[in-house]
Amino acid sequence: MGTVTIGVSIAVPEPHGSKLQQLRAGFGDAAAHGIPTHVTLLPPTEVDGAALPAIEAHLAEVAARGRPFPMRLSGTGTFRPLSPVVFVQVVEGAAACSWLQKRVRDTSGPVPRELQFPYHPHVTVAHGIEEAAMDRAYEELSDYEAQWPCTGFALYEQGADGVWRKLREFPFGSTTVPPQAGRVESGSLPAR
Repeated sequence: MGTVTIGVSIAVPEPHGSKLQQLRAGFGDAAAHGIPTHVTLLPPTEVDGAALPAIEAHLAEVAARGRPFPMRLSGTGTFRPLSPVVFVQVVEGAAACSWLQKRVRDTSGPVPRELQFPYHPHVTVAHGIEEAAMDRAYEELSDYEAQWPCTGFALYEQGADGVWRKLREFPFGSTTVPPQAGRVESGSLPAR
């Protein structure tokens, strides 16, 4: 099967997801339409395609141990000058995101992954574009607000065309084996 590039993330639901995606494109970020609006749990990671069933089973176990939690976005932040990124801040749900990403990347699992930078949950709205456009994104979204109940996360694969596509959702709190191919689905966050 060869290698594939995967990622795990929490989707920003509608209407917020498409609004932020349109704004990102409007700031001149060419990658905007190929990347669903999200909070990353596992950054782009190359894996052997044959490992996908084990990865899905691992993600189902992670999801089954969790529970839904409130997510709230508010205002902007940036990783500049270290990285050319402007983002909307996760102001509620960050601790739960951190818990999830640690378990997704756990060294005992099929996708142990060291991070280049400390984990900081966020929603990217501009990446690698002109400084003036980055400044505009930072200013225009400084009072942005959105909230929703986070009820799971998803596994994505990046196609040869650079577009990220959802492979499977993992809702919190349950483990189910769907009838197709014995692939596992599931989901949820730690009880507090």
